[in-house]
Amino acid sequence: MAFEAILFDCDGVLVDSEIIYVEVEREHLARIGLHYDLNEYMDRFQGLGSTDFWATLDMDHRALGKGPLPETFGDELDAATMERINKELTEISGIKQLLDAHQGARAVASSSRLQRLIHKLQHTGLYSYFDPHIYSGEQVENGKPAPDLFLLAASNLSVEPSRSLVIEDSANGVKAGLAAGMTVWGFVGGGHSHDGHAEQLKAAGAHKVVDSHVDLAGLLVSDNASV
Repeated sequence: MAFEAILFDCDGVLVDSEIIYVEVEREHLARIGLHYDLNEYMDRFQGLGSTDFWATLDMDHRALGKGPLPETFGDELDAATMERINKELTEISGIKQLLDAHQGARAVASSSRLQRLIHKLQHTGLYSYFDPHIYSGEQVENGKPAPDLFLLAASNLSVEPSRSLVIEDSANGVKAGLAAGMTVWGFVGGGHSHDGHAEQLKAAGAHKVVDSHVDLAGLLVSDNASV
């Protein structure tokens, strides 16, 4: 099948930021009494829209009898995360070569806040590959796992959802792509990938799972999926 567009998640697919987010978030959450096993954390929170992410954390904090999240928690978490992103963030190996070879329509569709999303793409030299088709969960009413963000990207690219390929590293993202009526391939080539990651994406419904952008490029050619 020749896809008309490829819609990429950002964190853990284009840039190796997911490992930073997970480490910083779990560390700071433990400080306020919220302890999560790594697999549980990835299953519940990875790829989740920002509004749902914060609402779920607040619910968990209240369930401990601690009331709402501390007022300063969000700002402290943001500052710690950005410090590490600015020092450590790199693109996922092979992505620039894939994008250089790909001639078709493409977009980024990420749960990240828009300004942070743009910053990460600029920081890693990926911004020009996608501008102006860079879409954030802030721009839709319902974040992943709802289909809204992928549908927005497809609409702005003027392609049918059924002719779009989604590349996702989270179960919530896979579910969002499927809900949008798109083909979804899971990606497990980020530094945060863990035992059972591929199985998790398959269980969420991913049509295929790849573990590198070299493999992804090969599949696009062998499946006649490149535009």
